[in-house]
Amino acid sequence: MITFTPLLFLLSFLHVTICTNVKINFREKEKEVLDQILGPGRYDARIRPSGVNGTDGPAIVRVNLFVRSIATISDIKMEYSVQLTFREQWLDERLKFNDFGGRLKYLTLTEANRVWMPDLFFSNEKEGHFHNIIMPNVYIRIFPYGSVLYSIRISLTLSCPMNLKLYPLDRQICSLRMASYGWTTDDLVFLWKEGDPVQVVKNLHLPRFTLEKFLTDYCNSKTNTGEYSCLKVDLLFKREFSYYLIQIYIPCCMLVIVSWVSFWLDQGAVPARVSLGVTTLLTMATQTSGINASLPPVSYTKAIDVWTGVCLTFVFGALLEFALVNYASRSDMHRENMKKQRMQCELEHAASMDATSDFIDTESNATFAMVKLVKSSSMTLFHVKYM
Repeated sequence: MITFTPLLFLLSFLHVTICTNVKINFREKEKEVLDQILGPGRYDARIRPSGVNGTDGPAIVRVNLFVRSIATISDIKMEYSVQLTFREQWLDERLKFNDFGGRLKYLTLTEANRVWMPDLFFSNEKEGHFHNIIMPNVYIRIFPYGSVLYSIRISLTLSCPMNLKLYPLDRQICSLRMASYGWTTDDLVFLWKEGDPVQVVKNLHLPRFTLEKFLTDYCNSKTNTGEYSCLKVDLLFKREFSYYLIQIYIPCCMLVIVSWVSFWLDQGAVPARVSLGVTTLLTMATQTSGINASLPPVSYTKAIDVWTGVCLTFVFGALLEFALVNYASRSDMHRENMKKQRMQCELEHAASMDATSDFIDTESNATFAMVKLVKSSSMTLFHVKYM
């Protein structure tokens, strides 16, 4: 026994050393776990997960968004384009696995059809597409306790009904609505993720708007087929006024001031005043049509319509003022000419009467009979007859 004790000690030491040098290949373990939980006959992606604590209640899906960029906000089409990272997380107890003492944190999938997926859709979407460069921007993570995280990057064009009564001093609320397409609230419920359900990239730049804030809410809808879970994000945009101040308000003020230049021109300079008034009027009309071309043909009056209408009225008033002044000056000139003609006729009449009285005084010995012949507007003619 004493002879073989060192040999046994040496063999046990070599065994421990070899075992400690062997490294476990966790990628192989990951493959084994995936085959184990998603193998044929083990998991059916057509069956929804159980409710909370394995009950038969609705499956709870937590949702959060990360807004990467907002490309355009179109007034004439009443829509906006947004690129976001969309995430969903739910619990599927059928996907629990051994994490090997915390060494296997999660499993990664790239095929969404391997597991059950919520049937969420964007109810106010007009267009949308996934991003596939260089690889599809999507992943699915399965955690040891059965939690599933689904993340994807998408670009959407969403409708945004706008009220333009205060344009361009308005604020617009554009919504992003997400709802279940086929599962009712008895089977599936969408909830916002606790904490920060919506995040926006820092230094978000928009050409003519400022994102003031965003609000999250629920918008469950009831139809003939049941009640469906719905989530809503309201994005509050404020329109930047500086662009419209430079492009619309200042040019309109300049046109009105230019139309007033005709007040300082001589009233006899008819070509200059007419050309100035007509040119400013046509320019103002072109400016108004250009503004309306970038807006939808709504049935109500906008604030910009009131502004352009007042400016157009001032320009038209300047042209109308010249026409009235020209007509009044010509009327005054005509009255002055008529007055001069009457004064001249009266002077001629007075002179003729003086000549007649002198002739009668010099021939006082003769007797005359004066017969009235014609009475005109300026003087009366008499026929003198010797008696």
